[in-house]
Amino acid sequence: MRRQPLERVTVRAPAKVNLHLSVGRRRTDGFHELTTVFQAVGLYDELDAVPADALTVTVTGEHAEHVPADGSNLAVRAAALLGMETGRTPNVMLTIRKGIPVAGGCAGGSADAAAALVACDALWGTNLGRAELGKLAGRLGSDVPFSLHGGTALGTGRGEQLTPVLGHGSFSWVLALAEDGLSTPEVYGELDRQRESGPVAVVTDAAGVLAALRTGDAVALGHALSNDLQPAAVALRPQLSLLLEAGKQLGALGGLVSGSGPTVAFLARNDDHAVALAGALQGQGACRSVRRADGPVPGARVIEVA
Repeated sequence: MRRQPLERVTVRAPAKVNLHLSVGRRRTDGFHELTTVFQAVGLYDELDAVPADALTVTVTGEHAEHVPADGSNLAVRAAALLGMETGRTPNVMLTIRKGIPVAGGCAGGSADAAAALVACDALWGTNLGRAELGKLAGRLGSDVPFSLHGGTALGTGRGEQLTPVLGHGSFSWVLALAEDGLSTPEVYGELDRQRESGPVAVVTDAAGVLAALRTGDAVALGHALSNDLQPAAVALRPQLSLLLEAGKQLGALGGLVSGSGPTVAFLARNDDHAVALAGALQGQGACRSVRRADGPVPGARVIEVA
């Protein structure tokens, strides 16, 4: 029996927090060798894919004006790549509703790319499966494979080589959003500059984070959080140091700049503590806005078809 063509597919994809991020030296291909532990958290972008006469994208939500709406958009690139690989003309209208901070180090663009792969695969009936979509995701960006799979994972290489991390329990996060975004290449460039001008600590061991995840120990996880990019992000946005200190003084189990920043992720003891911590940070005016999210959560998933 022939399947009726779908008129619309809606996919939801989560934000990520890097619980550990060790950055090696710049490779000959321009990328840095990474060891990172990702966790997907319940802050989402949603993407609609609808058949159209051409490949287009529209972006709505906070700071949507800073997201490209042309061929450089990662979701557009994802749809075009899937079309090329499957022999489909990628005539699709993509609509992205941003819930993940823009330029916040939470992989919002990667989430959109993963959502586009899943949505177009369903819309076109190409049925590639997660493994094949994962290969395409790795060609689009270092964080896209994780946005596709979600959960908690150890990433190596550029971060695109994933190994699932088995853990227990759920963790309550408070994401404090700074006023201005940070460019990921700019932050990596600042780290390289710092390393050239003097010794900068390099975190090489994710063992503490992995052990805490295995036991579900939030206190141990808070102590183990680490990010090699944090000194560079703080150098570019000095107010981040004040935000990190504010979270510490308010009883966060741990806090760190998420990825390349400028979002700061604080680990709370539980949901009630997360509500109190978020309210206190907001009340102090330490950041532009605050979001709460639990993790881990699944990666990009279809939530509606029509």
